[in-house]
Amino acid sequence: MKPLIVQKYGGATLADPEKIKAVSARVAKQAKDNSLIVVVSAMGKTTNSLIDLASQVSAHPQRREMDMLLTVGERISMSLVSMALNDQGCKAISFTGSQAGIFTDDSHVNAFIKDVKAFRVEEALKSEKVVILAGFQGVSPTTKEITTLGRGGSDTSAVAMAAAFNAERCEILKDVPAVFSADPNIVKTAKPLQELNYDQLMEMTFWGAKVLHYRSVELAKVRDVTLYIGPASNKTSDGTLVKKGLNMFESCKALSLNSHETVLEIRSQEKNTAKALKQLQDLFEEKQIAFPQLLHCEINKDHAEILLTGPQEIMGAVKRELQSQKNFTLHPQDYSTVTLTCTGATSPEIPQQVLEKMDKAQLQAHKLIMSAMSVTVVIDASTRKQTVEALHTLI
Repeated sequence: MKPLIVQKYGGATLADPEKIKAVSARVAKQAKDNSLIVVVSAMGKTTNSLIDLASQVSAHPQRREMDMLLTVGERISMSLVSMALNDQGCKAISFTGSQAGIFTDDSHVNAFIKDVKAFRVEEALKSEKVVILAGFQGVSPTTKEITTLGRGGSDTSAVAMAAAFNAERCEILKDVPAVFSADPNIVKTAKPLQELNYDQLMEMTFWGAKVLHYRSVELAKVRDVTLYIGPASNKTSDGTLVKKGLNMFESCKALSLNSHETVLEIRSQEKNTAKALKQLQDLFEEKQIAFPQLLHCEINKDHAEILLTGPQEIMGAVKRELQSQKNFTLHPQDYSTVTLTCTGATSPEIPQQVLEKMDKAQLQAHKLIMSAMSVTVVIDASTRKQTVEALHTLI
């Protein structure tokens, strides 16, 4: 029996018909030696275009309808890839998330996978077909509604399938050669990282690394799914390998630098932080805004300060809504985070070095947030690029 590999192709690798044909040729070649489940994202910037389209017809799009709209992108990709494969003589069949048995909770726009019952996928693999799966989506078994898994959720779809079928590995294939020590578009001297363990990559993705969706790494760790992140056009040898135990015994050193571009600071008039968070959650629910990623809470005597981040469309909706709210005050300054992730436990020297580098570059930190594997500075968004460049010299 052929070994099973799950592959996920990002939107940039499927951006036009020629790239879809190239990906299909690669899949067809690998299907000779492997059983394959191929998870696809929407083509290029399709998701962004659909979000923009929704904003042109509705000031407050219902999240259910956004899910109905956004799942179209992956369905286009899955059907086109399947068509191209069949034309090349490689038997293939496409499935949506619901057809593939990806069951989620009832949330719209940011659902969690609860179970995978991939009977149709199993049947297709037994008949030696390549399965093309629309990523980023599932279905709630209680409401019978289509759901989406959040921006980048195709990664989670792929890991969930790899876990369900105990695949040899899950390949996240992109238009970049590996995970880098920083965004190579900002830092030209960024270095490729050959090996990471789950904890390192979880820290990186939580603090802004766009290489994978945070939940996908969390799921990979829980289910012990070996990950490979690398190029969609070459051999799977030069990318980044992620699995249990790698790098665990290295001395403490700076590993990578990541960033959230837009971070909002919200001040609540409610002194009880738990109540403040609940009020914010209720407000977003009422206004059909997906709750952003919570980064930090600061508890003061007379108010609570909350740091949130998320995709630009969600941050824009949060800004518009909070401008008219009496219970919440939005800080007028947009912030960013820049996070230095380290191997092992963070030593006292590393935060000291971070602050010294910032002082030398005449950059001001608004807050310093520590964790076991990272040092995060909250800065004015306007200084994000300079901060990334300055701190990358520590790596």
